[in-house]
Amino acid sequence: MAKYTDSVCRLCRREGQKLFLKGDRCFTNKCAIDRRPYPPGMHGQSRGKKPTEFSLQLREKQKARRIYGVLEKQFRGYFTKAARQQGMTGENLLRLLESRLDNVVYRLGFASSRPESRQLVTHGHITVNGKRVDIASYLVSVGEVISIKESSRKNNRIKEMAETLKDRAVPAWLSLDVNNLAGTVINLPSRDDIQIPIEEHLIVEKYSR
Repeated sequence: MAKYTDSVCRLCRREGQKLFLKGDRCFTNKCAIDRRPYPPGMHGQSRGKKPTEFSLQLREKQKARRIYGVLEKQFRGYFTKAARQQGMTGENLLRLLESRLDNVVYRLGFASSRPESRQLVTHGHITVNGKRVDIASYLVSVGEVISIKESSRKNNRIKEMAETLKDRAVPAWLSLDVNNLAGTVINLPSRDDIQIPIEEHLIVEKYSR
């Protein structure tokens, strides 16, 4: 499967805001966008043209893809599925992205970033209802319990993470059992639960052209 292998800090700089792709580093003075708040490339500092309507729509779509770590074909698939569901397509799209297992692992605080949570999932450290699931794109359902696999709890990185969970605030649609390193999906997220800087209506307009 194809994946992005360049510096993720370039993605934040291209979108002009922090996408929090490197976990704790994003909160320090080492964050690239704090040091170089302009797009990457030799013409990054000279881009001053007013963005077109298409450009705004494209940037919003790219921003959503990059936040959730989804490639173009997969993202289009989510949009098609969202358009077939009842309700507003943009909200349905964000709900699908937010319901991905790697995102839920991140939201529960089992990882400091979505890329790290994706690694935990693909390396087999995560279980759903007691069964190992190593597919990052797995969509969780109401009532499912996501936890750290018992044999993985001796891992030093997971031990470090576990020590920070008591100070972790989780979204209202999830509940966290710190002692058992487990979280439960109480509800699927509403738009108010999804606190990310995305104007989803621009994405809908982009795909509706």
